[in-house]
Amino acid sequence: MSKVTVVGAGNVGATCADVLAYREIAEEIVLVDIKEGVAEGKALDIWQKAPINQYDPRTVGSTNDYSKTAGSDVVVITSGLPRKPGMTRDDLIETNAGIVKSVTENVIKHSPDAIIIVVSNPLDVMTYQAHLSSKLPRTKVMGMAGILDTARYRAFLAEELNVSAKEIQAILMGGHGDTMVPLPRYTTVAGIPVTELVAKDKLDAIIERTKFGGGELVKLMGTSAWYAPGSAAAQMVEAILKNQRRVFPVCIKLDGEYGIDDCYLGVPVILGKNGIEKVIELDLNEEEKALLEVSRGHVKEVMHVLDNLSK
Repeated sequence: MSKVTVVGAGNVGATCADVLAYREIAEEIVLVDIKEGVAEGKALDIWQKAPINQYDPRTVGSTNDYSKTAGSDVVVITSGLPRKPGMTRDDLIETNAGIVKSVTENVIKHSPDAIIIVVSNPLDVMTYQAHLSSKLPRTKVMGMAGILDTARYRAFLAEELNVSAKEIQAILMGGHGDTMVPLPRYTTVAGIPVTELVAKDKLDAIIERTKFGGGELVKLMGTSAWYAPGSAAAQMVEAILKNQRRVFPVCIKLDGEYGIDDCYLGVPVILGKNGIEKVIELDLNEEEKALLEVSRGHVKEVMHVLDNLSK
């Protein structure tokens, strides 16, 4: 029986659990939260709409009792302080590193073979923290950012072209945030290069909007997004549990790929039953390599902050 734990029953975690149940991706979904009754209530609410939306998976909630998570195949970590207006992702690092460390240690105690997907911010560095705390192979600890970022990019392109978002395929690389690296050369609309359909100035504007996509939503709502991030995490879980071997941009520790060592960056991978089955190395041009290097430098700076906190 497939089992998924989602730690953090806030907006992102609850959305992820809801998508997992509605799409029947896992047979049992456990929601865990530190706040009394929240996980239990949201899990019950999701289960009570099963007769309406016609799905079978059971959702169970738990207030900080990780014994209920035992035997999970995949664990999604969404817990942490949400970003607020005027706050950068880096401002969150000290508080969220402590939370992710504690959560990871608790889930690994009960599910030592689980694959971990990190959604907490700052994403790249929280993936680093989860990897350190879990002591799992790098292929089993990954961050969800690229799917969300490419979804925003694809949605903006679909709007510009007035076509179905389903027709647009794209890859982004680098860190999650302002230094992400969209790749127009690898962006297509039903197989047609996007550069043949969108003028360069408009494409550049869409890329800039994508880079600051999270901040745009924070300004509008006063808090971070949740529908798209929660759905993106659920899509990763589905690729793993169903061994779909889908190609997604995912945050992983690089060990020599793209000439980069010991840095957590988003790159295209094949995602299947063992987690990250393969890192795909694209033949980047000089401009793309330069942008990736800027992103690497930014992520390494924040990784050093985490390293210094533990000294």
